Amino acid sequence: MVTTLVVLAVVAAVLAAGYGFVTWRDRARHTSGEESAAARDARARQQRYEAERHGGQGEVRHRDRDQSPF
Repeated sequence: MVTTLVVLAVVAAVLAAGYGFVTWRDRARHTSGEESAAARDARARQQRYEAERHGGQGEVRHRDRDQSPF
């Protein structure tokens, strides 16, 4: 009888630890609306910066080509 209770207690402890770990790990998936809005805003800013940088590089290339003797 004691062995059965010990085995059940160990199984319960392992299940509780597994449940606790999965709950802790999944907290990152449940972000608030403010965090997702901030992430979208950051991505939009980054894409705008990259587009401006790409456009600026194109202007330099055209300017260099116009001045080239070839």
